[in-house]
Amino acid sequence: MVAYPPGGVSDEIARVLARQVGALLGVPVLVVHRPGAGGTVAMEALAKAPPDGHTLCFSAITPLSLSPHLGPVGYDPWTDIAPVISVMFTPVLVVGTPAFTGRHFADLVAQARASQGAIRWASSGVGTTGHMVIEQVGRASGARLTHVPYKGGGQQIADALGGHVEVLSTNVGEQQLRHVAEGRFKPLAVGAPARLDSLPSVPTLAELGYPQANRVSVFGVFAPGGTPPAVLARLNALFNQALRTEAVREHMRAAHHVPTGGTAEAFGELIGREYQLNRDLATLPVRP
Repeated sequence: MVAYPPGGVSDEIARVLARQVGALLGVPVLVVHRPGAGGTVAMEALAKAPPDGHTLCFSAITPLSLSPHLGPVGYDPWTDIAPVISVMFTPVLVVGTPAFTGRHFADLVAQARASQGAIRWASSGVGTTGHMVIEQVGRASGARLTHVPYKGGGQQIADALGGHVEVLSTNVGEQQLRHVAEGRFKPLAVGAPARLDSLPSVPTLAELGYPQANRVSVFGVFAPGGTPPAVLARLNALFNQALRTEAVREHMRAAHHVPTGGTAEAFGELIGREYQLNRDLATLPVRP
């Protein structure tokens, strides 16, 4: 299962991973999309699946590390879900759409302060990394921003191009960068450890004075809780092997993702650290 709709950042990576793992196993790996509620719909379905290693989920970690802080979810993130492997991290890109009249991030903040609530800022859903960027910027700047959540990236991009919102938080990808290069989107900031080679003139959110908003999206593969350790170890080894193939790495490079990999234990520890950090975010006024 992919926790987001077709056409988004996760879609192509999930499919190329499925092809590589299927080739290693000698059986087809089917990809189905279960979007909704920032990835929690897919996680709830995963939690109810048989713990035999035949049903997995490709998702950002936010349904485990953030969503439980924002409201009830239909699973226990610690017992109902088993991390398999960290797959990649993806920088967050903040862009102005054709409806945005400014040129820089400072213009966005100034317009939002001058007309509280008039700036519509889209993300791929409540409780996603993009949503938290919005909330942190609003909290630090004193501006009230109108959050427009989507179920994932495809429709979000289409509506942004149509000017239905002024600003968009999206994961960096080939499609998004093409729209920037062609002048349809104005790059305002990135959430990343450093400026991106593909956008060297675009500052990070930390550089702009918003270190708490300077976040990346971490994606991985998950299994149902209770999956036997031997099965999890086998799956981890398969996905690590797939991540080392040139086919997967080429897709990662083209889409500006950073491949990760490693052990299931290390991935679980990362999720735990993010869960603790996100406790503070639970005090933010989350607007649907």
